[in-house]
Amino acid sequence: MPNIYDSAYDLEKAIRESDEFTQLKEAYDKVMNDASAKQMFENFRDTQMNLQEKQMQGQEISEEEVEKARQVVEVVQQNPDISKLMEEEQRLNLVINDVSRIITKPLEELYGNPDEQAE
Repeated sequence: MPNIYDSAYDLEKAIRESDEFTQLKEAYDKVMNDASAKQMFENFRDTQMNLQEKQMQGQEISEEEVEKARQVVEVVQQNPDISKLMEEEQRLNLVINDVSRIITKPLEELYGNPDEQAE
């Protein structure tokens, strides 16, 4: 019987070698090697993190903060390299979510789908 951790490391390797990861890494490197794009992207990330932290702590997010975040998103989306990076990130996240669904299937079968039980 295969060791579950060996299988996990095989999966990690498969992700690293996937087209989705390779393209994400290329897009990331392109942004990081452009000083102004890098600054914009880091500003975008900081803004996202701050809002997520506030949400997790149950703090109120002001209209001003929402507006600032919207403006930051608009600015980064106008940069084609950052836009491409975000697109590639989304593609890899879809793959990882699919993999997550596959590996949690035994638990779902055992306990049932909580969404279905609510009905």
